[in-house]
Amino acid sequence: MKKISIISSAIALAMGLASCDDYLDINVDPNSPAESSITSSMIMPTVEMNLASSYGNFLRITGGYHSQLYAQMFGTSNYVDYSQFNMSATRSSSTYTQFTQRCLSNLQTILEKSEASEEWGTYLAATTLRAFVYQALVDCYGEIPYTEALDDTNLAPHYDEGQTIYDGILAELDQALSLASSSSVVCTNFLYPSETAENWIKFAKALELKLLMRMADVEDVQARVAALIAEDDFPTADVAYTGCWSNEAGAMSPFYAEEFSSSWGSTQTNVIANLALISAMQIESDGIVEYQDPRLPAYFEVNASNEYAGSVSGTNVSTSTVYNSTSFSRPVASYDMPVYLITLAEIEFFKAEYYARWGSASDAAESYAAAIEASFASAGVDGAAENVARYPFNSSNYKKSIGEAKWVALSGVNPFEVWCELRRLDYPAFGSVLGDDIYDVADGSATFDLSNYVAFTLYTPVDVFNEVGNNKLLERFPYPESSSARNSNTPDFPGYTSPVFWAE
Repeated sequence: MKKISIISSAIALAMGLASCDDYLDINVDPNSPAESSITSSMIMPTVEMNLASSYGNFLRITGGYHSQLYAQMFGTSNYVDYSQFNMSATRSSSTYTQFTQRCLSNLQTILEKSEASEEWGTYLAATTLRAFVYQALVDCYGEIPYTEALDDTNLAPHYDEGQTIYDGILAELDQALSLASSSSVVCTNFLYPSETAENWIKFAKALELKLLMRMADVEDVQARVAALIAEDDFPTADVAYTGCWSNEAGAMSPFYAEEFSSSWGSTQTNVIANLALISAMQIESDGIVEYQDPRLPAYFEVNASNEYAGSVSGTNVSTSTVYNSTSFSRPVASYDMPVYLITLAEIEFFKAEYYARWGSASDAAESYAAAIEASFASAGVDGAAENVARYPFNSSNYKKSIGEAKWVALSGVNPFEVWCELRRLDYPAFGSVLGDDIYDVADGSATFDLSNYVAFTLYTPVDVFNEVGNNKLLERFPYPESSSARNSNTPDFPGYTSPVFWAE
């Protein structure tokens, strides 16, 4: 009999418990009850919390370092390799396993159950999350098992090309959308607990928009995107796991639990602001702040000197006699912080790009402004109009305008998507300054030299990973050890600077 992997506390949901508390102990191995004895409502919250844990924590952290939103805290070393644009086959393995075994395998069970009972709202919700997970995996690895995946009898599934997977999940979304209506019932879930599919339909269409626009340079998607935009049936609020976290061990929002909580006995801190982002959000001249992005206080805290300060990629400056653990800004975080899946700002940025490519410059500028307004609204601050005026949309180089604005807008919301869009749009671009020009690791009395650094540019990290090299991004993760070590069909790794399909 087929078995499924769920965390044991999911059983409690059947007895009426409905908070995140019971689902966050994601490392507890279940007793794998038989499929026939459980329901979709028991499985779905487990899937969601595993998704939120990986996407809202590991991918948030790695995306932040790989896009120079984050740097490594003074004296600690957990993520120095990330800040050097490195990723080993081991580091991402547990997340790959969590996505495949605890999300995709369980979603497959939900899909089979809901299809058999013609519960099309649940079928759409499961399909949407399945597409979301596959998209994240392709964006990390480029190629993964898809057409032969999730078959317990096949120990060596074929790796599919990323474009094949994107096309496949788009077809799955189309089919699920054709079956569900806004009144279709959805099983118990945390994202939209209203029990109907109306908001899931909007989320699915926003996900289709993102998938299509991400493919815009490698596939003709104009007509399909035009139809989605004309229909205009997108979410009216950010899609996020929010309102379900609590201030107790095992129930906190994942990034906060990892980096800020001492509930599990750890007091080490790692993630701090990168000077690249701080320099973009706080423009100074001769030491005087000329403009501070109002979102900065919503994204980062001030340091001990009541200033916003970022560190340099590639080192933890641990030998410095000038800097210490109180010198830099930490991300703003709370036990109940949302895990964002897609925001209104992203939707508007994709629409702006669509209009810039295939429509009118005025429509593109309007959606660009709407994206920034949505970002300010999500941050809970005013000042969007001034920001748009300072950084107006440039139709002659729309990728630069959108890429730089999106890099800032998502920095406090979804750093993983920042890394994806940075690789695709190529903005912010690398400047002429290297990390070694900014900071001399060998000189303990050295201070950061930003005299030649230009805001809204990236720089090669100090001690950059040698297989990436100067003025290049880490373009993909190596295939995860948890898959490649036992799969004889794992392809040869194309290299750390080989783009995934949509960035070729």
